[in-house]
Amino acid sequence: MRRRTFLAAGASATAAGLAGCAGLLETQTAGVPPVLSDRPAAVYYPTHVEGMQMEDMTMSGDYAVGLMYSYPHRFWTVSATETELVDIESDDAVHLMVAVWDPETKVVLPDAGVSIEVTKDGELVTEETIYAMLSQPMGFHYGANFPLEGTASYDVEVSIGGLSGVETTGAFEGKFGESTSVTLDLSYSEGEKEQIMYKNTEDRAGALEAVPPMEMQMPLGVAPAQADLPGRALDAPKSGDAVLATQAIDADRFGDGTYLAVSARSPYNRMVLPSMGLAATVTRDGETVFDGDLTPTFDPELHHHYGASVGTIESGDEVTLRPTIPPQAARHEGYETAFIDMSETTFTVA
Repeated sequence: MRRRTFLAAGASATAAGLAGCAGLLETQTAGVPPVLSDRPAAVYYPTHVEGMQMEDMTMSGDYAVGLMYSYPHRFWTVSATETELVDIESDDAVHLMVAVWDPETKVVLPDAGVSIEVTKDGELVTEETIYAMLSQPMGFHYGANFPLEGTASYDVEVSIGGLSGVETTGAFEGKFGESTSVTLDLSYSEGEKEQIMYKNTEDRAGALEAVPPMEMQMPLGVAPAQADLPGRALDAPKSGDAVLATQAIDADRFGDGTYLAVSARSPYNRMVLPSMGLAATVTRDGETVFDGDLTPTFDPELHHHYGASVGTIESGDEVTLRPTIPPQAARHEGYETAFIDMSETTFTVA
């Protein structure tokens, strides 16, 4: 499944090295460990830990944008409930990554429709609509593997289409709908890339845990702790290893009545899980008082979540959450088997 337009040849990268998190004691290059044959259907510790090189940041309109890269690496795309491996190709030089966030609140934007055009000395090298992605150490971002023409300074034009299919509320209402583009600097050399650290973690790969979030110069796609969300915490059931932190909120910005909000996040790191379909049913004394879809929504306090006005939520109500489409973001290793087979879950309001 490739969306790249190749316009350059001679990229010198191979799969001979992967980056590792800054701060690790080990610096080396190595062959990519094989994909585990017995991966759990859950979040698991990957076979290797990658780092990155921060390149440039800027602002344009409603958006702050950051550019970084690491060694090329494999990832998985998601179509409905099917995953497909995108392996490293012989001319892949880097894995370029873009983060987009609100400069005032530092909240990372999902579903913003990001594409990249790379030029050198005014000549087009490569372009692609890059994938929305989930990574254990970085969370939600946009990325893909790219060929480059070796040591050089590149201009990377990042185009942002704006939020698609996502409502905005509170201080975010009316924002992030406009498209924009920015040009960021990429100074690339094989030598610098080889200095990025790498750690082979095959000794703990497959364990039910996750790589901790990176310390970065930009915000990560981390959801707030449930205790920090507005409203009343109802429950936080799991489905497909995703945590569905569920709140009942009475606030004018969400309309009349009680707003049922579900903040979907990964276990361990609380990474936001966008691009999924979620419906809910609220039953009281055997009668259905709400049954419908929860709308993807972007809010300064709730961040990305799924919500709807449901009238009221009372003690003893039964709330059923039904994932209809799992998160459609591509996955870095350790997330590709989780958040796929998601079944409905029911809890009773205390």
